Amino acid sequence: MGAGTWQVYRHSEAPLHGPRRGLDASYVGDDGCVVEMTREDFETAVSEGLDLVPPDLAAQMDNVVVLVEDDAPAEDPELLGLYEGVPLTERDHMWAAGALPDRITIFRNPTLAICDTREDVVEEVAVTVVHEIAHHFGINDDRLHELGWD
Repeated sequence: MGAGTWQVYRHSEAPLHGPRRGLDASYVGDDGCVVEMTREDFETAVSEGLDLVPPDLAAQMDNVVVLVEDDAPAEDPELLGLYEGVPLTERDHMWAAGALPDRITIFRNPTLAICDTREDVVEEVAVTVVHEIAHHFGINDDRLHELGWD
């Protein structure tokens, strides 16, 4: 899996947790500007964020799928991204036997809601992607904070 070879998967369009929003939703940022980004454009931004991962690091990723969902889970509606899986640092020789891929999910609507411009969205997506990939490598939130990846 090298730079430029990422596949971002779309979740089904079944009803999602929390308030349902249209796929081409617009949000008014803090400065009153409207941020508009289609689902396709958002998925492109996620792919571009993945392309920022250095090739040597991307080659070390193992059994991971990257997904885009419109809304975060109802219990944490402001969540921008989520890593679900077993970090590389916790895998042993028995791990791979029947293991499903780890999942990195990037949430579109919460991201659009906190950004003021399209450029902000692209930057926030890139930071979120790197943050979730770090969890795949076993880096916890405290260490990410120390490194400036809040």
